[in-house]
Amino acid sequence: MICFAANSLLCRIALGPGLIDPASFTTVRVLAAVVILALVVWQRYGHLPSFAYAKVRSVAALFVYLICFSFAYVRLTAGTGALILFTAVQLTMFCVALREGERFSAAGWIGLSIASLGLICLVLPGVSAPDPLGAILIAVSGIAWGVFSLSARGVDHPIEANAINFLCCLPLAAAVNLWQLSDVHATSTGLAYAIASGAVASGLGYVMWYVTLRHLSAARAASVQLSVPAIAAIGGALFLAEPVTLRLLLASPAMLGGIALVLAQRSKR
Repeated sequence: MICFAANSLLCRIALGPGLIDPASFTTVRVLAAVVILALVVWQRYGHLPSFAYAKVRSVAALFVYLICFSFAYVRLTAGTGALILFTAVQLTMFCVALREGERFSAAGWIGLSIASLGLICLVLPGVSAPDPLGAILIAVSGIAWGVFSLSARGVDHPIEANAINFLCCLPLAAAVNLWQLSDVHATSTGLAYAIASGAVASGLGYVMWYVTLRHLSAARAASVQLSVPAIAAIGGALFLAEPVTLRLLLASPAMLGGIALVLAQRSKR
């Protein structure tokens, strides 16, 4: 969970002060993740990732998540971005569960309503409201990550599938770089943060997550992710001196508490 939260922190640290542009950050992050995941696959299976695991839907969702994530963090603090991202991911998964026929209890519907209202309150216009475009971009990023996660259900070798999906995203990220060529800039520090985000927070983070999933129930795995926005907010306050606004303090319990209530009801069922 620290690795997942670190993605928000590293992205904000690099993009907030303009150490690197969003498109270049995305490209370097993807390349670093590809290298690390390919090395892990080679070490475990003795071959490079196979394109047989590539899915158009997964690649498209992963790319939308990555590119919107980077451009959003030019405008958002780490804690606010992680909170909106995480809530969008979970709400997307809940909506898909409903569409697939799952029925929520009354308490589950109350939890969904509380989380949704918390999100609405967080992004309502006002002095302390997050940047509207940044909020939209990070919400789209969260929806895309939810779709990507759901499309990975039932994959036999998730690490190898992730490696090839990241590899397929590389030319797409490079294309955005060419489109944004006039805005391209990067310092050595910005590149280092992008590499850390891709290699450690993304590549190794996903490897550790999939290994951990073998020892967690689905409900517990979902519940533990509630810690990600909190870790990102604490990290943002400690390392980036980001303000923790009253709006964020009020919206966070509603959003995370509502999601926790839904997860608890699903776990019982």
